[in-house]
Amino acid sequence: MSSPVSATTAAHDALERRQAARLLLAAPVLTAHRHPGDLALVRRHAPALRSVFSRMLGYQLVTESSFARLVKTPAGGDTPARHTTAAGFAPQTSALFCLACAALLASGTGEQVLISSFIEQIRADAAAAGIALDDSQAQRRQLVTAIGLLIDWGVLTETDGTLTGWSERHEEALLSIHRPLLPHLLARPLGEIGRLEDLWAAPGPASEEPRRSLRRKLVENPLVRREDLSEPERDVLSRERNDLARLLEEHFGLLLEVRAEGALAYAGDGPASDIEFPGPGTVRQAALLLIDALLQRVGPPSQPSGPSPGLRCTWPEVDAALGELAAAHGRAWSSLHTGDPDRLRSDVVRLLTAMSLAGADEEGLVLHPVAARYRPVVRASAPTRAAARLTAERPESAALFGDTWTTATENAS
Repeated sequence: MSSPVSATTAAHDALERRQAARLLLAAPVLTAHRHPGDLALVRRHAPALRSVFSRMLGYQLVTESSFARLVKTPAGGDTPARHTTAAGFAPQTSALFCLACAALLASGTGEQVLISSFIEQIRADAAAAGIALDDSQAQRRQLVTAIGLLIDWGVLTETDGTLTGWSERHEEALLSIHRPLLPHLLARPLGEIGRLEDLWAAPGPASEEPRRSLRRKLVENPLVRREDLSEPERDVLSRERNDLARLLEEHFGLLLEVRAEGALAYAGDGPASDIEFPGPGTVRQAALLLIDALLQRVGPPSQPSGPSPGLRCTWPEVDAALGELAAAHGRAWSSLHTGDPDRLRSDVVRLLTAMSLAGADEEGLVLHPVAARYRPVVRASAPTRAAARLTAERPESAALFGDTWTTATENAS
């Protein structure tokens, strides 16, 4: 029989392993320079974590004294693309990211590099590979996103000057390179890449064991929409829901919520996503307010049809709502977005798509029913008797999307 002390120690270790697993899911690269406490926690439980990630998700965990790297197997062809950041990580940006890694590994590159020389090397390698690069604003933004990820992951450190300074004012900057981490950055060796499209294509057959693929989708996505699940995955979710919920809570500390629209795995004691939403900043605030504005502007949806249920809003309706929000909150929001409506719309839509709260096509934006979770709640004092009588005499308005998610607004309040 185990003693109370050993039982308490085992429970504490299990809690730490769950916390470490969620840290790696949200940030697949941890370095001693940027995340000393998180890295120490992961290294303390590295053997158990390697076993859990390999068995449950098919992921590989690499740990060394100065970093930890969770190498995630690319999703199958039936899995929606997940953005690395709220700003998006398009195929062209993925190509620039790989070129940046190659430039850092080029012969003659020391432990530090000037950002101007770094950019020149990337452009030269792109030209040699037949990838067209120009100096347009969109191209520079993609380049900044790719290099910014290397900085966020701790591969590069801004020793003197900043990436923002180079992007906005063409100022020079000195970057320090964390070389031991570089060989482990890419999930697939560049030697097996023959075409630009192969960088983001899933290797091997798209279909795989449905239990593992379903677990991956649940731990990686803020929301797994039912229409995005394969038939075998839906069957697993229906038949093995209790076992799935137990495994997710036991190994990752995630609680499973299943509704008609899909499934949600969330942490009850902290964040579990690499995307903060709701949160501070112009794009997050605009996205949150846009949800409520569109629901009020367009009104309750008709009976959904087609594979993607939800509320369809045309692009003119989206632009009008964002324009009103920008006019109302312009003083508090970034001028980069309030002065560029196209950029504001692009970044907001990209965030909502990354959160699986909406889909976009040529005609407009489709808000998924789960977006109603994020409608702000107006807290008011109890009504007077006279006001209560007036309310009772009026017919109630139709409930938007219905009461499908019981915690519809707790995150936005």
